Amino acid sequence: MAKIHPNPSADTCSSSSSEKETFTIWMKSLVCHGNGCTVFNSDGDVAFRVDNYQQRCSSKAFLMDSTGNILFSLNRKKLGFGSWEGFKWIDSVVRMEKPCIRVRRNSGILRKDNSCQVSVGCDENSYTITGFEGKSTLKITDFSGQTLAEATQKQSAEGFVLGDDVLRLTVEARADQSLVMALVTLYGLISGKL
Repeated sequence: MAKIHPNPSADTCSSSSSEKETFTIWMKSLVCHGNGCTVFNSDGDVAFRVDNYQQRCSSKAFLMDSTGNILFSLNRKKLGFGSWEGFKWIDSVVRMEKPCIRVRRNSGILRKDNSCQVSVGCDENSYTITGFEGKSTLKITDFSGQTLAEATQKQSAEGFVLGDDVLRLTVEARADQSLVMALVTLYGLISGKL
């Protein structure tokens, strides 16, 4: 299988823990007839994958590591438009009965952005996810306004923009990568991209 590199000029050197990590998100599932996305690390290897094993825009999805172990299950709340919950898994078992992540879409008719408020019980912090209508970009900021992760449309080495289904995700070194991927996935589910 060919490798997919987020940074066309990057060599095969691995990043240290003090550097930002760059991922490529391909909005296609590795499972035949599945719906989800595949995330590649800077070496071109599968780092995460998301599948819902159902139809597009379903009410449940799973974030998995490269070996298929479930990290988070993501569920749409029964009542409440644009509200989702995430449950953390450890060793293929749900870690807690209560949701670890709660995401609610901010509403507003005149808003040009699609933003969401996030409360995370795992690390007792709050985050904001901001995306823009019609654009394949998003930014995750923490409670102090510092950027935790940012996704933009990926460009080839020649500067050509790849499709809407290929994103470049840059994650700060201090961020929990699985949590960031859960938030990116939840945003994709809320905005109807997954």
